[in-house]
Amino acid sequence: MEVISLNVGKPVTVDYRGKPLETGIYKLPAEGPVRLHALGFDGDGQADLVNHGGVNRAVCVYPIEHYTFWEEHLGRKLAYSAFGENLTVSGLLETEVCIGDVYEIGTALLQVSQPRFPCFKLSQKHGANDMPAKVLSTGYSGFYFRVLREGAVGAGDTVVKVESGEGTYSVRRVLKAMEVGRKDKTDLRELAELGTLTDEIRDDFKKWLERE
Repeated sequence: MEVISLNVGKPVTVDYRGKPLETGIYKLPAEGPVRLHALGFDGDGQADLVNHGGVNRAVCVYPIEHYTFWEEHLGRKLAYSAFGENLTVSGLLETEVCIGDVYEIGTALLQVSQPRFPCFKLSQKHGANDMPAKVLSTGYSGFYFRVLREGAVGAGDTVVKVESGEGTYSVRRVLKAMEVGRKDKTDLRELAELGTLTDEIRDDFKKWLERE
């Protein structure tokens, strides 16, 4: 498991259907190790602080293994951070990585907090209206880390798993619950009590359960 590329960037304003849109999805590979703090990397930022960023979504991660699929789907080569991720990584697939898993990368210690739920900004960046739906159908979502220990991270760093999360809830399994949980309450009761899952998602699951 390895960091293939470390990507950062401040929000920019782009056109989306004839209107200005501020987004942090346009990140670029960084040279050398970059300092990671509780709220993210030096030189990085998010525009939508309701759905991105914060202590539970400090680092966005995306597996390099999915790039081949997307390149075939979109018909072109993709540069690193095609999905706005901070860390393009190898060996960390959503079907295997679980909520609460802890990894050491560089001198930082990171914990998996939630899946990355797709939004329309992926369509804006790639010019394909089906991007959010395709992410959900494939499960190729990526995920977020919270920072347990600040440090420095860079491309080429080895990713070392140091602790498994409570339970066996993979990123893919939680993403599915986020997608269909209003109608299919399988897993919601346990996920609502999963302490390492982001509070906002747990609160949503609790609300959906109350509507039984």
